[in-house]
Amino acid sequence: MSHSFARLRRGVPVLAVVGTLLVPVAGGTAVAAPGSAAGVLAAGSPSPGPSASGADVRDLTPSVARRLDAAVKKVMREARVPGVAVGIWTPDRGRYVRSFGVADKSTRRAMTPDLFTRIGSETKTFTVTALLQLVDQGKVALDDPIGRYVHGVPNGNRITLRQLAGMRSGLFNYSADDDFYKALTSDPRRPFTPQQLLDYSFRHPVLFPPGQKFFYSNTNLILLGLVVEQRGGQRLADYIEQHVLDPAGLRDTLFPTGSEFPTPHARGYTDQTATGKVEDATGWNPSWGWAAGAMISTLDDLRVWARTVATGELPDGGRMISANLQKQRLVTPATPIPGIGYGLGIFDVHGWIGHNGSLPGYESLTVYLPAARATLVVVLNTDINHAGQEPSTLFGEAITKIISPGHVFDLPAEPAAR
Repeated sequence: MSHSFARLRRGVPVLAVVGTLLVPVAGGTAVAAPGSAAGVLAAGSPSPGPSASGADVRDLTPSVARRLDAAVKKVMREARVPGVAVGIWTPDRGRYVRSFGVADKSTRRAMTPDLFTRIGSETKTFTVTALLQLVDQGKVALDDPIGRYVHGVPNGNRITLRQLAGMRSGLFNYSADDDFYKALTSDPRRPFTPQQLLDYSFRHPVLFPPGQKFFYSNTNLILLGLVVEQRGGQRLADYIEQHVLDPAGLRDTLFPTGSEFPTPHARGYTDQTATGKVEDATGWNPSWGWAAGAMISTLDDLRVWARTVATGELPDGGRMISANLQKQRLVTPATPIPGIGYGLGIFDVHGWIGHNGSLPGYESLTVYLPAARATLVVVLNTDINHAGQEPSTLFGEAITKIISPGHVFDLPAEPAAR
């Protein structure tokens, strides 16, 4: 099986190797690395005087901006990325918002920072946030078995909601099923229902007892989406809009019901096709990702969401979820790979907290570094790997080597294996 085929069969995943990653931390808690971010965040010296965090940062200097420009262009050139938009925000006036390349290879329309984009597995952060709100309300408990809410789940009486959110259920990933892959690539505009997606998973035996280890599976999020609908009393898209997007002020973020895509947006290019040739995937139906990967957003909305999801705090000073649940969200068992962890629908890569997304035609990366109160968002219009790496990871690594060399967003490439 080719690597590109393996990549689509991973499904909506975002981390190149998220199925094997968590950070080993004493006591099982993964949090942002303490202290100020090293290096430049960015021009470097802290602002005089105290601040809420004690670590303000001045504007990015022109020399730093030039280094970032060069690094982004180098990744674009080497990975053959048509277009990318990058946003870096630090306290006070420090920011860098640039776009490069084209949004449409046919017309050569320029990429701009204001475009809508498909965000793939960043959807998981919204679905899990909705679930945690219901926990705060006492409508569900993280240690409830999924079988209490959804019938027919293998090991459903043993797998907890916490294990689903933390990718430790042992359930087979539906997007790795041969028949699912054939159905999707033969007609990428077709709709899928949540039950159809679960059926692809449940035909396979469980991979391991629940809680035994970490394994990234989109099946987990489909089940959590159904729990949110059942206990929230609304369609998942409506619940997330009313209880997550509206409180956070995310007016340009949405959960589509089909292939609708607000304008303006970039065209998206993928090699995840039946023929293996590069195609325009802009109008493909993301319903196959549903609670695991169907959502749409913008660079600026993701800027707001990065801090919200990493801290549990709303822009107006209120809370999206309770401090206690936010603390639990960032708890993760130890794994063999130092510095990288996955909590409840959220990862920690050397202190950068958030998620990334990949589905045919688009990739994104939305992360927040509490140590410097800094935000990084990258959106691009291809998901075609370069040298076995997700292009969003390549951008994240190149950028953070400049702005936070003590906290580099680097992820090992996943081997091409069935």
